[in-house]
Amino acid sequence: MSGHCHDEHEHGDHGHGHDHGGGAHDHSDDITPAVQFSLYQQINFDEITTFNEAEYGSGKAVCKKTWAERLSAEPELASDADEQLLMNIPFTAQIKLHSILLRTSPSDSAPRTLKVLINRDDVDFSVAEDAPGTQTFELSRTSEIQELAVKRARFSAVRRLSLFFSDNFGDGDEDVTRISYVGFRGEWMQLGRAPQNILYEAAANPSDHTVKGTEERKVGGGLGR
Repeated sequence: MSGHCHDEHEHGDHGHGHDHGGGAHDHSDDITPAVQFSLYQQINFDEITTFNEAEYGSGKAVCKKTWAERLSAEPELASDADEQLLMNIPFTAQIKLHSILLRTSPSDSAPRTLKVLINRDDVDFSVAEDAPGTQTFELSRTSEIQELAVKRARFSAVRRLSLFFSDNFGDGDEDVTRISYVGFRGEWMQLGRAPQNILYEAAANPSDHTVKGTEERKVGGGLGR
């Protein structure tokens, strides 16, 4: 587990999407945007579930890759019985999602269509097929990182994402869909802690509560932009 913690720290330092510099690069100017927009540490990895994965745990594994590991071929998520994949990914905080990051391949096994649903804990293949979805993307057949910008007004209070990859570029001739990296960018607000602190301050000093409450509304307003 210590290696995983190191990976999270590493992700925080290298999460800036356009930093391709070497070890000599000064990160002092991009630590803040990296921490602000990388949602790696807000993913509840233990509760990720993936339907139709050929190898158990591989969906979780591609989400656990850090930004520095995004181009690594392994681990890889591959579908099993047919070309469809469904990932349910919960977060430990309330998320204002900006974009979804994917790496697939230039082959027919690359997923073609992604339907995204939010804040549902009942999503199986039947629900994923029938539900309208929060947003649907047409993907590219490439080994480059695809950054899929979401309609932020629809993703302003996300606690759980369902990613439904309904087909691939094989047009029915390729039964295996492959994905090697999944990541997220956005803003987040920790759930529960701030209100508890405000109540504690209120009990000690009502005037402090007024100030704290004002500050909390400002935080919420910032996330809603």
